Amino acid sequence: MIYKNALLDGKITDVTTENGKIISLEKTDESGIDLEGQKTFAGLFDVHTHGCMGIEANGGKIAELARFEALHGTTSFLPTTATVDMKTVKSVLECDIKSISGANVLGFHIEGPYIAKSRKGAQDEKYIKNPDIDEYRTLKNVKMVTLAPESEGALNFIKECDAVCSIGHTDCDYETAISAIEKGANCLTHTFNAMPPMLHRAPGPIGAAIEKGIYAQLICDGIHVHKGAVWSLYKALGRDRVCLISDSIAPTGLPYGEYVSGGLPVTLSKSGCRLADGALAGSTSFLLDCVKRAIEFGIPESDAFIMASKTPAELLGVKKGELSVGYDADFIVLDDGYNLLKIVIGGNIYE
Repeated sequence: MIYKNALLDGKITDVTTENGKIISLEKTDESGIDLEGQKTFAGLFDVHTHGCMGIEANGGKIAELARFEALHGTTSFLPTTATVDMKTVKSVLECDIKSISGANVLGFHIEGPYIAKSRKGAQDEKYIKNPDIDEYRTLKNVKMVTLAPESEGALNFIKECDAVCSIGHTDCDYETAISAIEKGANCLTHTFNAMPPMLHRAPGPIGAAIEKGIYAQLICDGIHVHKGAVWSLYKALGRDRVCLISDSIAPTGLPYGEYVSGGLPVTLSKSGCRLADGALAGSTSFLLDCVKRAIEFGIPESDAFIMASKTPAELLGVKKGELSVGYDADFIVLDDGYNLLKIVIGGNIYE
């Protein structure tokens, strides 16, 4: 398949694909689908999304979720389970992800149950427990685990775990975070949210992450994190370490009203989706919305898209998120207002 006249990094070129891979980024005399000089970016990769359009990962309808994600510009994602009973989690993880069409399901992110009760956020406290590496080894298709490194057994869990270990929903101090990173933790979960702030005499996990140069997830929806904090993290770690996420939940894309997310009642309004006590329950933005907001905040367009494609792909160690020869042919075509015109997954237009 040949896509003609794609605008890549300010240059008009053609994108030739074969067997789901990009094989050329040079102009060709061959005919193909004309992209008419519209902006073309690598498909977005969301490593932290619980759901959208009334569907949540905990419910196991991953194929439906993959379709909605694709239609909103996310071409790869990690469906993210919340802290619920492990029987439910195991059931969700056992789905045949390779048979799913739509956005590529590269595995799962389990956010909990190995988190701190003091920073549970919109997670059900009754299911929170200490990390258990033997229990983890019974789970399938896990690519990322969010955990609190101060929990009993957490440091050994991190050392033995074969997935990306991300520090989150934690009250850990700087020293504990450093220990976790040295054991292998390589990411912060929704940086700034559900963790201690960075103070000048108590830098906490944020200070540890910046010092060690690990990856940092960031919800850039304009609600969860102030513009100034977004810029501070971007300046400290750069586009190659800040990983934009949606952290979207089931009410994403639905009208204002009352819903259930992760087994808890939530209210969606113009101020976001919140629990009964007013705490934020998760984001109701798609990843492309977060990219747009980052650009509105003044982050360069190219960097904003890289933080939502190449950076998460590198975190997971997969050849996605980049328009380069040899990489998977997943990309999106947008107009000047960043509205979706075409979604290409595996070299084919997805509709």
